[in-house]
Amino acid sequence: MIKRLYQWTLQLAQSPNALWALAIVAFIESSVFPIPPDILMIPLIIARPREAFKIAGIATVASVAGGMLGYWIGYGAFETIGRPVLEFYGKDAYFDEFAVKYNEYGAWAVLIAGVTPFPYKVITILSGTTQLSLPVFIAASIAARSLRFFIVAALLWKFGTPIRDFIERRLGLVFTLLVLIFVGGFYAVKYL
Repeated sequence: MIKRLYQWTLQLAQSPNALWALAIVAFIESSVFPIPPDILMIPLIIARPREAFKIAGIATVASVAGGMLGYWIGYGAFETIGRPVLEFYGKDAYFDEFAVKYNEYGAWAVLIAGVTPFPYKVITILSGTTQLSLPVFIAASIAARSLRFFIVAALLWKFGTPIRDFIERRLGLVFTLLVLIFVGGFYAVKYL
């Protein structure tokens, strides 16, 4: 099924509606959809290398807007569904304690999820649930999604099809390792 979806996206990259499709996929992926926008973005940039940064910009804007939808889902659904369940089990105080801790480092969580293979939608919803500052959430989302999508665009623009396999198979791992090195370095400076 994934292979057919990938072949379909390669064909979609040639269509006049490809940029709209990318915007829709990037938007819904940030809150509910399981397929990342990279699956459409990569063949789109290969088909239209001159528009690489425009494509990355569309993916970024749509993804951040979709992230705000995810934030709203977390914010609205928690009060109507989540909190009553926690209260029923007497665990609402634990959530409040968790929310304080999460919000202390929430911008970092959004940044990490925005560039690594960790599902960004989980963090968008969790950020709304804990009521992370919306401006902090938006700024971290813009930084993370821009970094991710513009690096992919720059690599494809510069190296074209030969770098595609690396991006599809290894770039998520590279981003994850860089985040671990950064977090480890921050921890070492702060606590050692």
